[in-house]
Amino acid sequence: MIMTNEWATIMEQSDTLCTMVLSSEQFDQYADAHRAVYTNSTLVREINHFTRLKDQYEEVQRFGKYHPDYSTVMKDIRVTKRKLDMVDEIATLKVAENELQDLLDEVSLLIGKSVSEGVKVPVSNPFFSSASSCGSGCGTGGSCSCSA
Repeated sequence: MIMTNEWATIMEQSDTLCTMVLSSEQFDQYADAHRAVYTNSTLVREINHFTRLKDQYEEVQRFGKYHPDYSTVMKDIRVTKRKLDMVDEIATLKVAENELQDLLDEVSLLIGKSVSEGVKVPVSNPFFSSASSCGSGCGTGGSCSCSA
């Protein structure tokens, strides 16, 4: 690919956009919340335990209720997830993640719409998916609501 003046301008603007996102209030809140969770050794231990339970859960799901540890694993994962969800630092991290994702979705939609109204932009928030030209169908296996 030959680097043209247009490409250089696009690269500069994308760097500027990246800097803007990294200096946003949403990113700062996310970074603070992430630091609060992952510098707490007790929480890190609990998260690692939950990750191991998720691996066991995946194994159990292959066989369903016929797996010998089905009841134990299902109960353990629900109890552990509920316990983690009740920790204030983790709840704050989840909220910060969602707010940062909403910012990224909004930026993605703006970039996509600046290219063309027909660009399909995948987003995580249903509010933004209604602003997208594509509803919830094309890439998700649902019924498509595109006008293409």
